[in-house]
Amino acid sequence: MSLAFFKSADRKQQVKRSLTGFWASMVMLLLFTVGAVEAKDPIRTIDDVLAQYQERVQKRLKPRFDFANVAWPPEKVALVAFKDTRLLELWSYTSGTWQHIKDYRVKGMSGKRGPKLREGDYQVPEGRYQIELLNPNSAYHLSLKLDYPNDYDRQQAEADGRKDLGGDIFIHGGRLSKGCIAIGNSAAEELFILTALIGESNVSVLIAPRDFRFRPQTTLPVDAPIWIGDLNQQIATQLLQFPLAEKSH
Repeated sequence: MSLAFFKSADRKQQVKRSLTGFWASMVMLLLFTVGAVEAKDPIRTIDDVLAQYQERVQKRLKPRFDFANVAWPPEKVALVAFKDTRLLELWSYTSGTWQHIKDYRVKGMSGKRGPKLREGDYQVPEGRYQIELLNPNSAYHLSLKLDYPNDYDRQQAEADGRKDLGGDIFIHGGRLSKGCIAIGNSAAEELFILTALIGESNVSVLIAPRDFRFRPQTTLPVDAPIWIGDLNQQIATQLLQFPLAEKSH
């Protein structure tokens, strides 16, 4: 046989070994992927989160409620968020008034001042909302879902002829925001546990473009929807329930 024949045979064997190695690698990759999927964290329940975090959260929060002379757990709470100062205030209702409990620094809040108008604008909504549900399996540690769009949002959208208002707006852990309010994991644990203890219907959320308690409304951009002035006035009026003087106590 010629030397060319043996070289050709060697090349065929090399190709065969290469293909065998390729498919073996693909099989191993598939097995690894399946194993990784099977090994992911199991789905958590709200009770699981309570069992894991309630004791430590109570140790952190109860002294603040005691200082404000508010029972733990409280009757109801309000979360007041400001875009300009990137602050989230926790207030608790007792004896007919709101008492300031503590502030949280907002880690992430995408967009700019102004309400959310449509899906994909990455705006944080503005106005008054309720907590709709708790998500113990959030990609951002723990999260609290707002009932955006609310009735006011829908009414203005209909008047403007806007559709696709978006949704899935959360207060959550971590630092990344895509239209949500990111407050870090520790703060998310506190608000999640607090909400789980008193019920979603007892947690209101007020989101303001600026702190109208000491910063007056400014002239709106010429292209702003005409109703934003009315919304800002509503927010400013609701902020009167949470006086700055109370925070100094």
